[in-house]
Amino acid sequence: MTQFADAARLTTRALRDLFPRTPLQRNDFLSRKYGAEIWLKREDLSPVRSYKLRGAWNAMRKVRAENPAQRHFVCASAGNHAQGVAYACHHFGVEGTIFMPVTTPQQKIDKTRSFGGDNVRIVLTGDYFDQTLAASQAFCIDKGAHFLSPFDDDDVIEGQASVGVEILDQLGRSPDLVVLPVGGGGLASGVTRYLRAVSPETAFRFVEPKGGASFTAALAAHEPVTLRRVDNFVDGAAVARIGNRTFAALSWVNPEEVLVVPEDRICTTMLSMLNTEGIVLEPAGALSVDALADLSSFIAGKTVVCVTSGGNFDFERLPEVKERAQRYSGIKKYFILRMPQRPGALREFLAMLGPEDDIARFEYLKKSARNFGSVLIGIETREAGNFQRLFEQLDAAAFQYRDITQDEILSEFLI
Repeated sequence: MTQFADAARLTTRALRDLFPRTPLQRNDFLSRKYGAEIWLKREDLSPVRSYKLRGAWNAMRKVRAENPAQRHFVCASAGNHAQGVAYACHHFGVEGTIFMPVTTPQQKIDKTRSFGGDNVRIVLTGDYFDQTLAASQAFCIDKGAHFLSPFDDDDVIEGQASVGVEILDQLGRSPDLVVLPVGGGGLASGVTRYLRAVSPETAFRFVEPKGGASFTAALAAHEPVTLRRVDNFVDGAAVARIGNRTFAALSWVNPEEVLVVPEDRICTTMLSMLNTEGIVLEPAGALSVDALADLSSFIAGKTVVCVTSGGNFDFERLPEVKERAQRYSGIKKYFILRMPQRPGALREFLAMLGPEDDIARFEYLKKSARNFGSVLIGIETREAGNFQRLFEQLDAAAFQYRDITQDEILSEFLI
């Protein structure tokens, strides 16, 4: 066993002073669906509902062991890392200053404050994370505090490796495959480094959101690169640049082992897990389960562990998640219809709708010509194939229309 594996085991044992190991649960629903033995490592059930507590606590523990006089820690985060740092500050009785963007939802601010109590101070600054990060690092230099990186830190990586230690201990054997989400790379680098040392027969697959595939970009360039644009919907994994240390630990990965999944499909997985299993996952927490759809032929008959990395989901986002899931599944569409300005035209259109079709939105945009008006229409139905029938009727009646469901610019502006 390597030195890192030994250290990861010691860290895992030390973590038991903080919280019990998270469950490793066989999921019958997913196992039946994919013809495999699917286990979920429920990091969404940690005290802060994500694995981030492990790395933050371990890094803080190591710093204090080397320098007991260091009692001030700083981080920049709008989510799970902030909550992990706050929890660790309260545990160790040290001071924490947590920088968060001004745009951070109040729910996340309140949760961070509740975990840290009087030990933490929250500073809201910057509209974008890069501005928040720069402010936090300048503050560290000025105050002589210690900056806790969310992923690009050796002690953080070692802390996240405890997830791998627990998986092997709980399963009692080597899994055939472990599916891991990737954002900054701390979880993936820690778990793989441990399991490659003690369970070399275990294979891995890595999952990124399409709008934040920094690991894929780094593998293509053979070094970390900064993405020019990031879709922040999967906020727990949408990272513009994978860490230098974490990429060094993951540079062995074959690019074919990295799956890039669309944000809207992740929404279907979140709803499925909520409605079928009663499991609340944030978008990043659903990544590993969502990837099973792309691995169905590969995993048949195998033992697979998916790390559900977080469950910090704000239910105010549920309507958006449902909307995106419906669009991806093809059961909700938006289109612009040129409606003839004559008596009976609207009735004619309504008669084309089937018994499973429901108008979710109907809005005149403008009267574009004397005899026509542009209408924004949203329709929900039970089966995606119902739209083919509707469009055939529209074509036959010479109604002019444009499907804008997947038109990102128009959808963002009009919907």
